Formats: sequence, structure tokens, C-alpha cells
Amino acid sequence: MSSPVATDTRIRDHVQRLGEKHPPIPLDSADFTMRDPDAVRERFADVLSYMARVEMEVERNVLELAVLLPGSSDVDQTFANDVWGPQEEHHGALLDELGRRIGLPPTEADLDTVSPKIRLLGAIAHIRPVHEVIRLLYYLTGAATERSATIAYQGFSDGLGEMGETAVQRTVIDAIKAQEPGHFAFYRMSATHLVESGALAPWQLSLARFLRSRTFGLVGAGNREQRAEYGALIVQMDLESQIEHHVRDIARVESHLLWAHRQGMKVPTYALKAFREAADLYRERYESSRAPLGVERELVSCS
Repeated sequence: MSSPVATDTRIRDHVQRLGEKHPPIPLDSADFTMRDPDAVRERFADVLSYMARVEMEVERNVLELAVLLPGSSDVDQTFANDVWGPQEEHHGALLDELGRRIGLPPTEADLDTVSPKIRLLGAIAHIRPVHEVIRLLYYLTGAATERSATIAYQGFSDGLGEMGETAVQRTVIDAIKAQEPGHFAFYRMSATHLVESGALAPWQLSLARFLRSRTFGLVGAGNREQRAEYGALIVQMDLESQIEHHVRDIARVESHLLWAHRQGMKVPTYALKAFREAADLYRERYESSRAPLGVERELVSCS
């Protein structure tokens, strides 16, 4: 059965429902009781350090969006400022507190650096045809990011369940995971509507394909160290064994909207390459070390 047609009204109603039904998770609702914090640290230090940083950096992401898409629609602004932003900030606070409870140092997040690349794109975003291409790339990036997050939180939840750590599994990780699909739906509907409404000319779609294939990146992984951190998530969550399946899931929106003329390009090669390179970089830099990334950072900070 095909998905309902995406329209401005459906997208606006979806954002309104998200705000009403999924307010930010109350920080005092979390139960951080653990049977064996040391075992949780041993298994999830790297993953938790990465995820806490990415969630906390949403404050910078909102700044980037204001630069990247000046004059964005009321619906986009409501989603970013009133729904997604506050929810993600609480996700970051919860994960940071969980990290502290298992002995990790406070999360170091970059909250205000807007990259030169973002500023450059923002400088030309006032040109309407360019603005619409950038908007499509924003939606596609958001969709891929949210699918990545859902997969990561599911693996985190499953691992905690195996360890019998049901309190943090239920009140922290599962509570966060429950809010991610609504974010994905917003980005998917917005991208689909932009393309299927005919708002983009063929040359704009061609430009979007070119830019996406050249600029695809893993969320929160702007340098080699951060890509290695993402690689830790891939390896330690055992995503490598079915990496093509996971990347197909993560990139499914852009596969359909950008690459339908190639029968959907089920697994975009640029996305698969990024995930595999991150896993390789993690092994190259950290797997031979006894200390996980989170532990290593604490040792460095104490030296």
C-alpha cells in the first residue's frame, strides 16, 4: 500500500501533533538505577559519548539552520525551534547524565560553531532556486539522521535489555527512541512534497543529486576523530554484519526521490562508502587500545 500523499496541510498537522503528544521528556522522569554501572560503561562508553555529544549539539544545528535557510517556512521554523530542538536538547541532557552515572566525563559539545561551508551556502540561499535545492538537502539529511538514530537507539536498548538494565532502558533510551520516528516522518513528508509537487526543475534535481553524492556525511562526524567515534557505533552495535541493509534503510528517502531514474539505487554508493570508512577508521585508531573512547578521554582530561 502506498503512503498517503504529502501535502502542506498534512505536514503542518503532523508538526502540531508532535508538539502536543510528544513534549520534551521530563528530566526527572528518568530512572538511572543500574545493576552494574561498570559493565554498562565497559560495553557502551564509546557509543554513549558519541550519542550524547550529537544530541547536545542540536543547539548549534538550530543556528546552522537559521544561516542555511533564511526565510524558511513557518512550519519548518516551528518544527526546528518548538518541537525538534527542545526534544533533542532533553535527549542530550539525559544521555549526558547517564554518562556521568557510569563514570564518564561531562560531554564536550560544540554549541555555537557554524562551519564556513554552511555560511557559504547560506550566502547564496537567498537565490530562490538555490534555496529550494538546499531545503531538499536539509530534509534528506534530516531523514537519514533520524533513521540512523533509531537504529542506534534500538541497538542500545537491546543491549541494555540483555544486561538486565531495564530501568535506564525503559526510562531513558526507549523514551528517547520513541520520539525519533516523528522527526523522520517530518523530513520524509517534507522532502517528498517538495519533489513530487513539481516545485523543483530537472536541473535543480540534478544539482541536488550532485551535491548529495559529494557532501554526504555521517551525523556529528565532521573530522577524522568524530568519524572514528561513529565507527565505534557501527562496530560495537554489530551493524557491520548487515551494513548494506542498514544503509539502505537509512538512505531510503533519498534513494527514492533522487535516484528513481536508476530504479531507486537501493544502496547509494556514497552512503555505503561513508559507513564503511568510519568503521575502518575506528579500528585503525582505537580497536588496538584497551581503553574505549570515552575512557580514553577521561584519562586524557585527568593527565
